[in-house]
Amino acid sequence: MSHEHLSQIPILYEDNHLLGIVKPVNIPTQADISGDPDLLSLLKDDIKERYSKPGNVYLGLVHRLDRPVGGAMIFAKTSKAASRLSETVRSRSFHKVYAAVVHGQLPAPRGTLRDMLLKDPKTNIVSVVKSGTPGAKEAILDYEVLGTNGSFSLVRIELHTGRSHQIRVQMNQAGCPLYGDQKYGSRLNKPGQQIALWSVIVRFPHPVTKEDVKLTSLPPAEHPWNLWTEPVLNRLMMDEA
Repeated sequence: MSHEHLSQIPILYEDNHLLGIVKPVNIPTQADISGDPDLLSLLKDDIKERYSKPGNVYLGLVHRLDRPVGGAMIFAKTSKAASRLSETVRSRSFHKVYAAVVHGQLPAPRGTLRDMLLKDPKTNIVSVVKSGTPGAKEAILDYEVLGTNGSFSLVRIELHTGRSHQIRVQMNQAGCPLYGDQKYGSRLNKPGQQIALWSVIVRFPHPVTKEDVKLTSLPPAEHPWNLWTEPVLNRLMMDEA
């Protein structure tokens, strides 16, 4: 893959331990059955080139974003940083905030959604199931509606669990599928639409210095995000009081 492609991946943060970037849409986070270039390999190649490193480059995956989703993402440059970051994820001191554009209106301006989710590994489809279903995992998120425009709502979402397809499934369950989501909102979306889900904030204690690290990325200024003005979109970045 050519270097021009990589120059499209903005670096938000980098030191000896961490690499924070803006993930482009429609690139898999790691190699998958599609065989398409993946982010992890691209970033490893880039580090190798930028620092003229011989041999293999270590880059640890700490969290994932679905292939069609873009935004802020952190990788670990050492195995020690990776294991410490994974620990912050487990202890829930790793904060993830997303922006989404959904169809319709949520039941309240802000609220918490709790569902039991079950993933079918064969179809890669996640369903909401009854409590007590074998293999089901609890999914929790907080949401705040920042604005509505016509039949769309702009929602700021803070994840408390990191389940597969969690935001997409929980929003659909609440009657508000994501704009462009072909998998969980096909009744309202047209093929070829880009899913409106963006990783806006990733925040965590630095694995070595323990200082607060906060990566931020706003969604691109295109439809449907541009249905809202910049001041409204900037509220996505605000930390909860």
